Amino acid sequence: MPTPRERLGYSTPLTRTPLAAPEGTRLIVWPVVNIEEWDIHRPMPRQVSPAPGGNKTVPDVPNWTWHEYGMRVGYWRLLDAFQSRGIRPTLSLNAKVCETIPEVPQAAADAGWEFMAHCYEQMSIHAVENPATMIRQSADILEKFTGKRPRGWLGPGRTQTFDTLDQVGAAGYDWFGDWILDDQPLWVETETKPLVSLPYSVELNDITIMVSAQHRSDVMLERTRDACARLLQEGETSVRVMAFGVHPYVSGAAHRIRYLEEMLDHLQAQDGVVFWQGNDICDWFVRQVPYMKKVSMAEQK
Repeated sequence: MPTPRERLGYSTPLTRTPLAAPEGTRLIVWPVVNIEEWDIHRPMPRQVSPAPGGNKTVPDVPNWTWHEYGMRVGYWRLLDAFQSRGIRPTLSLNAKVCETIPEVPQAAADAGWEFMAHCYEQMSIHAVENPATMIRQSADILEKFTGKRPRGWLGPGRTQTFDTLDQVGAAGYDWFGDWILDDQPLWVETETKPLVSLPYSVELNDITIMVSAQHRSDVMLERTRDACARLLQEGETSVRVMAFGVHPYVSGAAHRIRYLEEMLDHLQAQDGVVFWQGNDICDWFVRQVPYMKKVSMAEQK
């Protein structure tokens, strides 16, 4: 199976043909809200409360309820933070949430949020018995719920096998956000159709900052300010994309929500910054950079 480097050629935004956006835009911000379904009958995808003696148990009620707080309380804080500022993020959604807590995705749909498929329920794609079926099933459920088929895919924890992108392409998606290898979109080869890789983020993500590294509640705000300043500078010659990812049980906590709100306010106050959804970014890129088939090593010979 092809590795990522075999699916796209090497290039850098410092030398490739510049990308332009209307009205002086230098930086496109892609906000992503991740909503997950955790099955209490399996080990939890993440833990904030270590098990006594280090012995993991099922059911893991303490960590399941941490996640459930996000669904009951934190999510609605995030919804208000974005909606009160007129920002419509991308909802990265485990499709099963449409069946278990439909109030959550319905509020996002009512607010004009974009839906991006994010597995059926939260588990590494390596643990899914039939990934190709699940990838298609996720799109089917979201289409039935919203009336629109999702064009974007984000793997759970950004996990992939070597053939995941072939399965994503075969299921009809146009773009994905699993790779964090650039500041601009890129064309990627699959067996059936080319996909656009949108630049997602692992370091402007509250899981990495707050859960994995246990940083202070204001660190994501500071880190985003710094990233925004540099990318705006670089965007003077070619527009950059900056994604950030948040989760209701992390950024929606009472001691963190003010910093997300301050982060959104800071980004909105910058000249040259716009907030776009994933489909907007994909279509903008495709209009400027038409697909050209990557020449394989075999073809070069």
